[in-house]
Amino acid sequence: MASAQLSSTSYSSTCPNVLATINSVLTSAVNSEARMGASLLRLHFHDCFVNGCDASVLLDDTTTFTGEKSAGPNNNSLRGFDVIDTIKTQVENLCPGVVSCADILAVAARDSVVALGGPNWTVLLGRRDSTTASLSAANSNIPAPTLDLSGLISNFSNKGFTAEEMVALSGAHTIGQARCTVFRTRIYNETHIDASFATSLQANCPSTGSDNNLAPLDADTPTAFDVNYFTNLQNQKGLLHSDQQLFSGGSTDSQVNTYASSATTFFSDFAAAMVKMGNLSPLTGTSGEIRTDCRKVN
Repeated sequence: MASAQLSSTSYSSTCPNVLATINSVLTSAVNSEARMGASLLRLHFHDCFVNGCDASVLLDDTTTFTGEKSAGPNNNSLRGFDVIDTIKTQVENLCPGVVSCADILAVAARDSVVALGGPNWTVLLGRRDSTTASLSAANSNIPAPTLDLSGLISNFSNKGFTAEEMVALSGAHTIGQARCTVFRTRIYNETHIDASFATSLQANCPSTGSDNNLAPLDADTPTAFDVNYFTNLQNQKGLLHSDQQLFSGGSTDSQVNTYASSATTFFSDFAAAMVKMGNLSPLTGTSGEIRTDCRKVN
């Protein structure tokens, strides 16, 4: 397993203040806009599910290079790149050419969860940055909000996750926002949804137009990392089709019930699954590079 090459102490001698530096910028960014925590957590996820946690998601398109930012799941949707740039600039000033953009993403995701009241975990470090990206893999590997439970289980299984780990990671939707375009069909056409919840969403998400209007994935506490995502599912108030699929009479209902009643269990499972996700196919040793600018290869 490639994770054996990652270590929590990778920078303890080469850049001892890196974690404090990342945390300082991150905490400031989340304090000024709580939603940014969800955005940075999602960046790490969309990085790791496309050819591993290698910061390929951060590469800009150029005339000779096509990155992943224009992929369906990412275009007009991923955000937080500016915060990563700010962190990278500070880290480069501190220890030039040492800390990868991929590791910055992994630490920023953890620090975001902690800043919004969620669990802490030890981030393993030592990933290196890719020199390539894959638009096609970004379009095919990132789970769509239209997936049914079987599709979600299969998508995560392809990355080595159990159905239980998929449900735990889905709990990241206790924070963040989604665009009208990805939940419109659910609030107008589906029956497995609380009627008043659907009606309230329709006000800001008309049947046509306003595609980019936002709604919180967890309407109760949209900027707190808690178990309300799961209690919402119990009440047929999942925003995305893929969210409500976790509690719709299928094999994962019991786990949703467990998490809804135990933040301790959810936090523990989520943290463990995040460590596992951060171990997806990292570039180590002499593979890849340490980018100077996270948006472009050296």
